[in-house]
Amino acid sequence: MSAIVLNNLCRYYGEVRAVDGVSYEIGEGELFALLGQNGAGKTTTIKMLTGLVKPTGGSATVLGFDIANEMNEIKPLISVSPQETAVAPKLTVKENLAFIAGIYGISDAHKKADDLIETFHLTEKRDTYACKLSGGQMRRLSIAMALITEPKVLFLDEPTLGVDVMARKGLQSIIKSLHGRVTIILTTHYLEEASCLADRIGVMSKGKLVTIGTPEELMQSTGTDSLDDAFIALVGKESDWE
Repeated sequence: MSAIVLNNLCRYYGEVRAVDGVSYEIGEGELFALLGQNGAGKTTTIKMLTGLVKPTGGSATVLGFDIANEMNEIKPLISVSPQETAVAPKLTVKENLAFIAGIYGISDAHKKADDLIETFHLTEKRDTYACKLSGGQMRRLSIAMALITEPKVLFLDEPTLGVDVMARKGLQSIIKSLHGRVTIILTTHYLEEASCLADRIGVMSKGKLVTIGTPEELMQSTGTDSLDDAFIALVGKESDWE
């Protein structure tokens, strides 16, 4: 069964076609990665699917609900960890999680917060103010906050952006542990990350979906030996990018 269906989805800003007639489906429990250079339309697509931006044209459903008319039904079922870490800097790790749980009226909020603190290896930072966390710890907290509502669909927009290699590996391990339990839509600029995490990859360029497939299928279709080379072959030379 499909968790998300896009049908000719568009978003225009004047003459700029940020998302231009994109169509594909994402299965329940799938970990789907969106790749593309800056401005390709990845984040705009997520913003439409999560109700932050209205489509200019086309349609999409999330868990069977229409994003244009049934966003109130969609929002309790999804969660987002945005590029800009959505963490309150003057609250502790535990307080951040409890705050989100309180907003959504989650029962047994403190136990769920404690469980996530342990899962995300933040036990020693439980009572530390978020502003004192490292970049990797901040990203872990942000994803934990997105999960405390137990969403059916989780959007991770550049979840490992700006963290060091060790922190990135730790975050990737956590994301991999969620595979199959929740539908995940991941945007990333790290091709190795997409290759090791995603069931399938959608490649966007200049607002359009160029292709979709497993990492192996993308390499096979371009006659390349790495996802990096496949990506370059699919989106063109850097000098051609706008």
